[in-house]
Amino acid sequence: MKASITVLGGDGIGPEVAAEGMRCLSAIAQRFGHEFALAPQPFGGAAIDLTGAPLPAQTLDACLASDAILLGAIGGPKWSAPQAKVRPEAGLLGLRKALGTFANLRPVTIHPALRGASTLRPEVLEGVDLLFVRELTGGIYFGEKTRSAERATDLCTYTAGEVERVTRVACKLAQQRRGKVTSIDKANVLETSRLWREVCERVVRSEFPKIQLEHILVDAAAMHLIRRPRDFDVLLTENMFGDILTDEASMLAGSLGLLPSASLGEGRRGLYEPIHGSAPDIAGQGIANPYGTILSVALLLRHSLQLHEEAAWIEKAVAQAITEGACTPDIAAPGARVHSTREVGDRVVALLNA
Repeated sequence: MKASITVLGGDGIGPEVAAEGMRCLSAIAQRFGHEFALAPQPFGGAAIDLTGAPLPAQTLDACLASDAILLGAIGGPKWSAPQAKVRPEAGLLGLRKALGTFANLRPVTIHPALRGASTLRPEVLEGVDLLFVRELTGGIYFGEKTRSAERATDLCTYTAGEVERVTRVACKLAQQRRGKVTSIDKANVLETSRLWREVCERVVRSEFPKIQLEHILVDAAAMHLIRRPRDFDVLLTENMFGDILTDEASMLAGSLGLLPSASLGEGRRGLYEPIHGSAPDIAGQGIANPYGTILSVALLLRHSLQLHEEAAWIEKAVAQAITEGACTPDIAAPGARVHSTREVGDRVVALLNA
């Protein structure tokens, strides 16, 4: 297979972890006989410094012409001052909108060797295997905003069509898993959540009658993610709720650095990135966890390129590397040897080539 992949290293630790993702893509291409054209482009704060815009036209054109996009991370205090006219996050929102990637997939599983990395008791983590499906191009992040010295507003809106399409994604994925969808809202307070619940009910009842659907308020969901996480299968959320809850869920696995994500639209092109931020406080130290990015590469292979065997090969290599103890500081066991970002990448690549 020939594929074009745009790589957006971004800011902070973004370029460091993206580099390991690129190495894994190259290893997969060599092992399975593919040709992956990897094209780095400026994005986020780095692009602001270079061009004045977080999403330059050249970068957007490259993304729209590619088969998939791999992103490291963006943002940092350098571009977040109150007086900043443009922020890196505006580029990410713009890219999601331009690509039409309305569904964000965030799987959460627990590696047996890393149960000690979580603050939860091992018996709570037993059997946890869940998947968040987060609506990504609507809600409060994209609503009209106002700001004055004394008042600020952010408008949250959803249409029935936006809820319908992301509900279908969640249900189709649930059909491949355990057949259960938990829809998360705040229907006791918010009109957008009442619409969300009504539309979700209608779609499941008319199109997916075998799916087990439950509704849960977002505050209860936050509690039950810690109390009984194994009870969840597919969790369907609006944009902001999903943003917050998936960071909470990363603590089940032990670190933000472990979790991948895929942002998908109607076609195969997707945006793939770890769920963590740019972590400017550790940038350049070589200690960032690249596993979330490498596992995002697996999602890229599976969803955009339909290379299921290759995706499974990466996931197997990551699991083996962790079992062997190739761990960065965020997940290393007390007293164990700590590996650098590059060393973790070296071990995964070696296993991919084995």
